[in-house]
Amino acid sequence: MKQNEIVRAKTGFENPTQTATLRRALFWLSFCLIFLLVLFPSPSFADVKVDITRGVVEPIPIAIPAFFGGSQNESQYGRDIAQVVSNDLVRSGLFAAVDPRSFMQDANSLLVQPHFADWRVLNAQALVVGKIEAQADGRLKVEFRLWDVFSEQQMTGLAYFTVPDNWRRVAHIVADAIYKRITGEEGYFDTRIVYISESGIATNRIKRLAIMDQDGENNRILSDGRAMVLTPRFSPTMQQITYMAYYNNKPRVYLFNIDTGAQTVLGDFDHMTFAPRFSPDGQHVIFSLSEGGGSNIFTMDLRSHHIQQLTTGGATTINSAPCYSPDGQYITFESDRGGSQQVYVMRANGSDAQRISFGEGTYGTPVWSPRGDLIAFTKMHGGQFYIGVMRPDGTGERQLVEAWHAEGPTWAPNGRVLMYFKESPSPTGSRPHLYSVDLTGYNERAITTPTDASDPAWSPLLP
Repeated sequence: MKQNEIVRAKTGFENPTQTATLRRALFWLSFCLIFLLVLFPSPSFADVKVDITRGVVEPIPIAIPAFFGGSQNESQYGRDIAQVVSNDLVRSGLFAAVDPRSFMQDANSLLVQPHFADWRVLNAQALVVGKIEAQADGRLKVEFRLWDVFSEQQMTGLAYFTVPDNWRRVAHIVADAIYKRITGEEGYFDTRIVYISESGIATNRIKRLAIMDQDGENNRILSDGRAMVLTPRFSPTMQQITYMAYYNNKPRVYLFNIDTGAQTVLGDFDHMTFAPRFSPDGQHVIFSLSEGGGSNIFTMDLRSHHIQQLTTGGATTINSAPCYSPDGQYITFESDRGGSQQVYVMRANGSDAQRISFGEGTYGTPVWSPRGDLIAFTKMHGGQFYIGVMRPDGTGERQLVEAWHAEGPTWAPNGRVLMYFKESPSPTGSRPHLYSVDLTGYNERAITTPTDASDPAWSPLLP
């Protein structure tokens, strides 16, 4: 099998009628509901559609014991996988891990039958039971079951077969399955982040292309630092990145294949190109091209290399930072055509541009949610930066993050979490670091990286 290949199979114990039991456990404490899940007093089940707006969520207590392993090696994998699953779910803000020191049942006996009364004493509303088993061909079989503790019903059960080196990715996939079963939303843990790794003194920063898992693990540098790299973006259809780099002091837009390491120049242009981003079908790249004191937005067909100009501004008008809607029908971008930097939306052919940002301050770096319901942006007002969201028609604007400097939002593939970079003032110079926040604005998390980091871009779910 391929190094990154993971084979999934049902455990054979899943009861298909138990489709949403634990959704009754998620409820809102405030008048504004987020991740709406209704608490039913009876043991009956109901499909509840999750709707995210705003508010504060009470995390659901979930118990995740170490997965059982018959050998010392299997047991170590079992502990590691359970920990990664727990970390993923807790970081989402929707789950609270029950303290493992309070567990009254060991991993082996859990495989026979959970003692649900013991878990109810610990206030665990969900229970994850897992098993690791080495196969004759060298692969690992990773099996898990998700239980509703109060109804004593199994919600789902799956098994995965993979090479041992992929144990961390399997853990993310398990976390995604649990997240989806309980919330009804797609997970986002089996993803990667490409970003700019920064090092060196303030007057001579080295900016290299880097990639990591969404939780900050498995960091890898992709460029050698000889060329300054900026604004990397994932293809939605393949493991490919587009980015801008200065090579011999000339800015170019590149395509980089993550799997093969192959790098190609998108095109040589007479003027500076920047802010490249893929179209939803992966067949086009949209970017800005500067000329004189202004810039306009262009697209390039990656098959024919045909270039089309979408905006026409004056000699000093800035049209930049374009991003497609998920259906490819519209483009959001930033422009100062009205006198200040604001967010606009136009049709994919460049027609019918409409301004959508009307709050105080200036707006930039708009990014359309993968769900199509929101546009994230960076706002600058009163000497502060904000990361916020608004609907595509400009209504419902709200700020999620306020900082001395925060910029570059990127969406998780389920459209429920943003990542960005943030800096604080320092006598020795500010240093950027990555953070994530969900749509409540209350669950902000720092992402640890080996170096300073900026310009993150979130991948789709891995194939």
